[in-house]
Amino acid sequence: MSAVVVDASVWVSRLVASDVNHDASRVWLENFAVEENQFVAPTLVLAEISGSVARRAEDAKSGHEAVKLVLRLPSLRLINVDRALSELAAQLAADYKLRGADSIYVAAAKQLNIPLVTLDEEQFKRASKIIQTIKP
Repeated sequence: MSAVVVDASVWVSRLVASDVNHDASRVWLENFAVEENQFVAPTLVLAEISGSVARRAEDAKSGHEAVKLVLRLPSLRLINVDRALSELAAQLAADYKLRGADSIYVAAAKQLNIPLVTLDEEQFKRASKIIQTIKP
């Protein structure tokens, strides 16, 4: 069994059918899940998914439903954003000039020594200096 940190960009792309990367995200996530692998994400992902989906759909209910769908995944493991993860994220944000939320995902991947799956080009490039990064 393998594990990867999956950031909100991939989940949102999968959940929003009109997203340009929807098919790539859907196929990648489905293939990874079939092999009984584990998706890992910081709890922050829930707010990011909800807000992004609601903004795109211009409908709060869509954001709530998106989070419910993700939470039903048996292969999803949410990790708390505790002090140790936050301090690592702060260090990485400064050292690699990462955005705040992006640094949380990178720190989680680094802390767990697993790859990060992201569609965020800037995050992908900057994080690839310290962890394995994957695009769906």
